[in-house]
Amino acid sequence: MTTATLDKPRKLKLDSSEVVLRSVSYVTVTLFALFCALPFVLIVSASFSEESQIMEHGFSLLPRGFSTAAYELIFRSPRQIIGSYAVTITMTVLGVAVGLAITAMTGFALQRKDFPLRNQISFFIYFTTLFSAGLAPTYLWVARTLGLRGSYLAVFLQLLLSPWLIILMKNFCRSVPYEVVESGKIDGAGDFRIFAQLVLPMLKPALATIGLFLALGYWNEWYLSSLYLGSTVEFKPLQYYLYNIINTANALRNSVAGDNVTITNLPSNTLKMASAVVATGPIVLVYPFVQKYFVSGITVGAVKG
Repeated sequence: MTTATLDKPRKLKLDSSEVVLRSVSYVTVTLFALFCALPFVLIVSASFSEESQIMEHGFSLLPRGFSTAAYELIFRSPRQIIGSYAVTITMTVLGVAVGLAITAMTGFALQRKDFPLRNQISFFIYFTTLFSAGLAPTYLWVARTLGLRGSYLAVFLQLLLSPWLIILMKNFCRSVPYEVVESGKIDGAGDFRIFAQLVLPMLKPALATIGLFLALGYWNEWYLSSLYLGSTVEFKPLQYYLYNIINTANALRNSVAGDNVTITNLPSNTLKMASAVVATGPIVLVYPFVQKYFVSGITVGAVKG
């Protein structure tokens, strides 16, 4: 046997059952991916359709009577839409950065064996997932006691921490060997240096996973903005701004419904679809970059039975 023959890679032969299994798996995954992509394609198609065509024929995968009226309505005030994007992006970036730092330090501290109060504090954090004060006490506390009504902090601070994300980070930190902490102590490093230089690099999957959850929370937020911001700020978060546009269009449509006015061309369904495209587009572009960390973070940080 020659050297060229030895260096030549061997091809694995698959029997008929393995070929069938792989074929079925590939077909199933492909069909599932198409089913997941079709709703988004339908949304994009409807956003570029004419309102009258949708009311007459319904939704379709291809635009009916191509029109950009919905997007023209959304971007009719460029200053407002740019300001809304700026507010949402700023809150998302700062919220993810600060939230990740606090969540990571909290989760790491709660799983350390040398922290005597870790069980008591973990209980109080878990308790808040079962019981909450309710909307009215929370609103009074934030708006009157803290005086944050009309301030972006009223929205920013409430989304900064989540008990479930802290528990997820705590479970993930259990996979970090405690010997890493002990070795750092032997070398004379302090707690913060051990966390920043030794532990934090090992938490990349969890940081990406929790960061994605925080980003989605800030990006999709509109309810708290409607409670605490209202008309007191000039630039509203993106989702709340789009929510107001849709409500205005629906109110206008309902107000002329009883008059002798043609309302088929007033954007309503197309406006909802265009708003969904404008709101979800940026976050969809970010997800592929953190997908691998997202999957590993969920798997490793899960509670093992």
